[in-house]
Amino acid sequence: MAVVLQAFQGIQTFTITSLNSLASSLTAGWGSAPVDNSATLYLDALVQLNLAAVATAAGSLKGFYVYAYGLTDPAGTAYTTTGVASGTPGTQGALTFPDITANPINLPLIGVVPYLTTSVAINSAPMSVAKGFGGILPQKWGIAIINASGVTIAASGNSVQYTGVYQTVV
Repeated sequence: MAVVLQAFQGIQTFTITSLNSLASSLTAGWGSAPVDNSATLYLDALVQLNLAAVATAAGSLKGFYVYAYGLTDPAGTAYTTTGVASGTPGTQGALTFPDITANPINLPLIGVVPYLTTSVAINSAPMSVAKGFGGILPQKWGIAIINASGVTIAASGNSVQYTGVYQTVV
């Protein structure tokens, strides 16, 4: 009798050139390059942030806010926007948000990573991308981060990883 089990893709790492040294801001963030799921057909993707320690005390919001963006047409470029004119993801780099303390954000929030203690490296819990889209992983997706921790992210030693989740029959 066959059994259906959960399985995982090998760890993939996002390019984070523009995330390194990202200053704390309520409007200036970072967006990943999109991940094309139209061929791999993963059911979900689990994202994890690994941030190097910095020797600065936390600010008022004390956290990193992780959002997802998606696209239904694999040949298109109409990714979910943040809600402001220069807030369209789709490439790795700087991404503008409306003030996250005063405005709704068009991207689904998939996790908040607390920054509470100076000089401690942060490894977030795995965050489900599909959960942000009602349980279905879009054909193309990516993540966006607002650093509202009160500190500038370290210049090196950081990583943002993901793994695809699928089912296998054994």
